[in-house]
Amino acid sequence: MKITDIQAIHLRIEDPNIGLFDGSYDDCLIVVTTDDGRQGIGEVESFSPAIVALVNGPSSHNHAMCLRELLVGETLDDPARLWRKVYEATDYVGRRGIVMHALGGVDLALWDLHGQALGQPVHALLGGKKRDRLAAYGTIYPLERTPDGVRRQVREAQAMNLRNFKLVADPWWFDDLKLTGGLLRAGRTEAGPDARLIVDAALAYRTVAEGLSLYPFYKEIGLWFLEAPLPLDDLAGHREMAGHGIALGVGDLGLTHVDEFIAFMDAGAADICQPDITMVGGFTGIQRLAAAAFGRGKRVITHGYKTNIEIAANLHFLAAQEKEEILEFSTSKSPLRWQTTRERLPVETDGCVAVPTAPGLGVTLDWDFVNAHRFPK
Repeated sequence: MKITDIQAIHLRIEDPNIGLFDGSYDDCLIVVTTDDGRQGIGEVESFSPAIVALVNGPSSHNHAMCLRELLVGETLDDPARLWRKVYEATDYVGRRGIVMHALGGVDLALWDLHGQALGQPVHALLGGKKRDRLAAYGTIYPLERTPDGVRRQVREAQAMNLRNFKLVADPWWFDDLKLTGGLLRAGRTEAGPDARLIVDAALAYRTVAEGLSLYPFYKEIGLWFLEAPLPLDDLAGHREMAGHGIALGVGDLGLTHVDEFIAFMDAGAADICQPDITMVGGFTGIQRLAAAAFGRGKRVITHGYKTNIEIAANLHFLAAQEKEEILEFSTSKSPLRWQTTRERLPVETDGCVAVPTAPGLGVTLDWDFVNAHRFPK
């Protein structure tokens, strides 16, 4: 089975919410085609025009090559071998950052194709699934600014069968700490005492002192863990915040390589690694990261705020891990979130999402929807 084409397709929804910190209104699909007519799909959580350029080219020189030129004509026998080829042939552009994003999207598509060719779901190629279903948590963003609004948002997520919730912060949380505390209490009250609650700081904290000012509220509501508490350049700040009794999740907002995660873990600055599978080199990259994390006694809970392509990828990865972890389930209102694939992957009545069992990723593109939302038209 040889690769005959790779497409990077920019999708975009023109909506007032596109200016928010919400990548589900803008996406870059990756479609890899082989000589037997199969198509594998992936996507990238990144700056889509740059991903299109990195995939489509043209190449600059033999250490700054575009991904399409590197892979078209290759035999798809081993996604990890192709991953290494791309990694080594793009080192002049960078072995971190946006090149890893592009490689991640392509790697997802290669594993999708590899599973299709072998007639097996991706989780079978990762060592076999250890569970058929995964508990999910609903990510609520942007958060309303009144207790009644927050309660309504939690009820809307509960109507989707979600039982656990992530509330995403904004810088305005620091304008009125009393109000913010009331919003967090409202979320806990509506979610109920057994729900797992996460707060995603989403880089809203500029200093350790700002972050710690919210800790009394977090402890009051029984926060499960705190995500993305500080800018990722502030390793010392993460280490300081880790000493105050609330587990820290790091990495989804910029870490792209296993060595970056290792630096945080070894500095005592991360309790939970939160890689976005599309940003750390796909299945091949995240397996390297997981090995490093588990060897250090750390947890891996994947980030996922794109379409059902990424949800399917996270389901395959998480299902194959020895320790059970929870699945992020975006409640974004973007049509891209829900309609890019034919399959919907719903949260079922027990609060869980079923792991796909079809060969490859187990999801397929709705080409009518994709073609209607290409950017530019």
